[in-house]
Amino acid sequence: MNDHKTIATHSGSFHADDVFGVGVLMGVYPSHTLVRTRHDALIDAADFAVDVGGTWDTARGRFDHHQRGFDGARPARQVGGEPAAGVGYASAGLVWSAHGAAYVQALAGSVGHPLDPDAAAETVRSLDGSLVQYLDIVDTGQGSVAPGIFGLSALIAQLNTNWMEEHGLTAAAKAELQDKRFREAVAITRTFLDRAIIKKISQFRSLDIVRRAPRLLDGRVLHLQEGGMPWTHVVVQEMPDIRFVIYPDSEGEQYQVKTVPVALGSFVARLDLPKAWAGLRNQELAAVTGVPDSVFCHSNLFIGGARSMAGALRLAALAIG
Repeated sequence: MNDHKTIATHSGSFHADDVFGVGVLMGVYPSHTLVRTRHDALIDAADFAVDVGGTWDTARGRFDHHQRGFDGARPARQVGGEPAAGVGYASAGLVWSAHGAAYVQALAGSVGHPLDPDAAAETVRSLDGSLVQYLDIVDTGQGSVAPGIFGLSALIAQLNTNWMEEHGLTAAAKAELQDKRFREAVAITRTFLDRAIIKKISQFRSLDIVRRAPRLLDGRVLHLQEGGMPWTHVVVQEMPDIRFVIYPDSEGEQYQVKTVPVALGSFVARLDLPKAWAGLRNQELAAVTGVPDSVFCHSNLFIGGARSMAGALRLAALAIG
């Protein structure tokens, strides 16, 4: 079986959708040849054609969206409680919908934490909602999702060559420079994509650990043995009685007491730390709380800490009252 694949996309200036689509296929098929061209014969001979070729046919590896009559889109959705059409596809979304799960599984396996099919599918869905659909929105002119040069689509566009760089170059030298920039864009895009996937993998791995963590003070405080572990989804959705989460900080020099939001994405907590603690540090906070090893309380009352687990637990107990 020949696993080597030829991936074709258009030459010249590039956009985030073709960069992303090619990058995903590169990850799924590490043995590949990239061809940037507008010659039909080369496109037709390739195993995959991204953002070029005038055809959307997943079974044949064709992922273009420029042809007349193209109407590929995600399923209908709710916006403000009203039904709305799904976000239309550009090449990024077409490739991701077909090969995203394989990309996720390949990366998960490479870092030693393979995912089951349901977790891989959830990762694909989540990243489509938080990243890929916005590449499609920008590319197809459905909207601008970030001002100025901010946003991944705009930043990738900055990597294209400009007239000053191209001045005096032969056609071959210009194409070589454009191809070099394209590969740089793919590498940058895959770095961001891979980090987002690894973050999702860490969330899946933490689920059971958070669920099994000790619950203290009559079930109102959750104690995590490790800092930096994602816990918000589980606690918000599954643990309605938890008011604070205690965990060691990244340097291991203190234990932090963190509030729990009332909903995912909310800045409102189920219970704030006491107002009298706001902005106090060290001896000032110790004088108010009676906890000798108090370290700090944020002025917005969402996090505080002490040098020992006992001290942090005492702060939580005082906050609960």
